[in-house]
Amino acid sequence: MPSETVIETAAHPAPAAATLGELRASDHRRRDIRDEIRHNLLTALRAGDDPWEGIVGFEATVIPQLERALIAGHDVVMLGERGQGKTRLLRTLVNLLDEWTPVIAGSELDEHPYEPILPASRRRAAELGDDLPIEWRHRSERYSEKLATPDTSVADLVGDIDPMKVAQGRSLGDPETIHFGLIPRAHRGLIVINELPDLPERIQVSMLNVMEERDIQVRGYNLRLPLDVLVMASANPEDYTNRGRIITPLKDRFGAEIRTHYPLELDDEVDVIEQEADLVATVPSFLIGVLARFTRYLREHPSIDQRSGVSARFSIAGAETVAAAALHRATVVGEDLAVARPVDLESVVEVLRGKVEFESGEEGRELEILDYLLRKATADAVRAELGGLDLRPLVDRLESGDAVLTGDRVPAAEVVAALGDDPEVTAVIDELAERLEVDDAERASALEFALEGLFLARRIGKEPDERGRTVYRVETDDTDDHQR
Repeated sequence: MPSETVIETAAHPAPAAATLGELRASDHRRRDIRDEIRHNLLTALRAGDDPWEGIVGFEATVIPQLERALIAGHDVVMLGERGQGKTRLLRTLVNLLDEWTPVIAGSELDEHPYEPILPASRRRAAELGDDLPIEWRHRSERYSEKLATPDTSVADLVGDIDPMKVAQGRSLGDPETIHFGLIPRAHRGLIVINELPDLPERIQVSMLNVMEERDIQVRGYNLRLPLDVLVMASANPEDYTNRGRIITPLKDRFGAEIRTHYPLELDDEVDVIEQEADLVATVPSFLIGVLARFTRYLREHPSIDQRSGVSARFSIAGAETVAAAALHRATVVGEDLAVARPVDLESVVEVLRGKVEFESGEEGRELEILDYLLRKATADAVRAELGGLDLRPLVDRLESGDAVLTGDRVPAAEVVAALGDDPEVTAVIDELAERLEVDDAERASALEFALEGLFLARRIGKEPDERGRTVYRVETDDTDDHQR
């Protein structure tokens, strides 16, 4: 079915030609789908335009491979773990189609007026000649997507006998009794099949002729149709042994097999979060950096099932969860502006633990592992963001007996006010704001970030109080053992 993510508003109105004769007079030239994509891709590359809007981290790896496959005119299967952007990348292919293309009005398969392929369309073209009516299809209507599920049938993908057409008086031997499936209906367009190994092997067999000979076989019919369709698919590598596999003959019919990957650089990880997350509150960039590092550590840790992977959706959902925690606090305590603080990161572990697959034998240690990796990510972020900054005035202030309270019910103003108006402390907070590039509303978050860094460096203590709030202070000797 058409994906909502590729529906777009037409940048230009459809051409005016309404009949085959008017189309011929306009000097319109027909190209098949592969030529069309190849031409538009090469045109974009010559002009220095980026046809892969919104795709991050694949510029030097996946994108060049995909571009070569498209220039070669190959059907493509994308292999990669969950959440690597396979479907997102395939959906951008619609941008390489012509914005408008003519079709025979009323055609079941959106045939080009110059090349009708169905018996009924050929009859109409012969009878009406240049008066054959045409319509214009926007490129967003030429994209079809199917999630492969075990209950998918041959009829869904290829077609079947339509009993209603038989009931109207047509004989069973009439090829016009066929109801076409998704692949024939994608004629002159793109069809994307997600999670291809989930298709039962007998269903995959039904695609063989469509992909190689470009004909369809339905219940004894061998209807020769010169289908003009580009077939793309996605799959997770582990599916070859877990839920299913792509059968060898079908795999052989894909001209290109391209492996995707998670972002290779931290900056790319951050860009993905900032681009995709729908945030209901302000989340400072240094907290996004913590979540990006957290996700990358999860992908490297031996206790995490790396065959399953850790989806980019984990870090995106983490940022959205942190923002939701900030908005919840702002609503409860009456703050005008909701800004996330490091204390909100604690909500990520509890809420998102189910999105990570652990290796067998780690039962009962899930929260311990997640907490450890989140602390490690936070410490690394503090070193990267605040390295070289003198935070001694904060430690001195806490050594004097003051404490800073934070929590999901503590307003930002109270966090900053806890350290008083000491000039040295104020100067440090100003430096924090400048280094982290935050505004006045985010100063409490910056201060809390620095305090968390001092705690992780074992320069100050941190403990919960009787009301569940977090208290930063310099431990006295009689409580130092508790800190450790």
